[in-house]
Amino acid sequence: MTEAARFRAVGKRFGAVQALRGLDLGIAAGETLALLGRNGAGKSTTIALLLGLDRPDDGEVELFGGVPEAAVRAGRVGAMLQEGQPVPRATVKELVSFVASTYPRPLPWREALELAGIGELAERRADRLSGGQAQRLRFALAVAGGPELLVLDEPTAALDVEARRAFWRSMRAYAGRGNTVLFSTHYLEEADGNADRIVVLDQGRTVADGTGEAIKRAVGATLVAFDLAGGSTRGLRGLPGVLALEVRGDRAVLRSSDSDATVLALAAAGLVRGLSVTPASLEDAFLTLTAHDSAGADARTDASAGAGTGAGTGTGATPDPAQSYEEAAR
Repeated sequence: MTEAARFRAVGKRFGAVQALRGLDLGIAAGETLALLGRNGAGKSTTIALLLGLDRPDDGEVELFGGVPEAAVRAGRVGAMLQEGQPVPRATVKELVSFVASTYPRPLPWREALELAGIGELAERRADRLSGGQAQRLRFALAVAGGPELLVLDEPTAALDVEARRAFWRSMRAYAGRGNTVLFSTHYLEEADGNADRIVVLDQGRTVADGTGEAIKRAVGATLVAFDLAGGSTRGLRGLPGVLALEVRGDRAVLRSSDSDATVLALAAAGLVRGLSVTPASLEDAFLTLTAHDSAGADARTDASAGAGTGAGTGTGATPDPAQSYEEAAR
């Protein structure tokens, strides 16, 4: 399969911080790939290197068979980054038309606006848009040149639920034309629902690479939940199969690699009030993959072997198991 991009043993340092550690990653032409990771995992560094905004300290990055800067200059890449302010007093139409004019094979400005769902805002001043409208304008600017590779960094951060759904419809429509899309997000359900493939980074390394279903299967965790009824959580972490513990209100939620053994241990302890056993979500798999205790390290090794080509484990402080993904991602 033809590759749009390739990272080969890429390393990047910022002072004493090792942002990327021997990253090997290929992105197939026409693929939609989601890049996941906690803050500091290396997502933004990966995107910056792909766009030619920075250069690796080790290894090499190729984009369409050459250096990223050449692909960007040729108009083959469009990007929607987290930062950026619209030009004062310019209208939406004027901004999109101007950006489109800098590309060799641009989309008609009306088509770019319609793709972004802001066709009715063509004559509106860009600096007077709401946060969600401004975010959709950034998408219109990213696709205005008709790029073969579209890079989206946290594209739905300022959007409400309805606008997020409309955005992903637009993204899928653009990808459906045969274009390659790379996006990062803190909304894991977006990655699960919109990506052909998911890559999870942790401490500058790939810890999982595959479809959402493959990653969930490889991690193998199941959620076992029960009512605490005011009781203590002491000893729950040490039960058979338990990878992590989370307390949600008055319910304990155990991530388990062996739900049968966990349930039998709970039953022996008389802790089966309101018991439920459910398959792990991508969020649960993500938390397991990016945990830095021994159980998390084992899960990362299994996921790398079973879900894709990435490999590597990290070390560091054990996160608070009751911390939600949104808190961990901030």
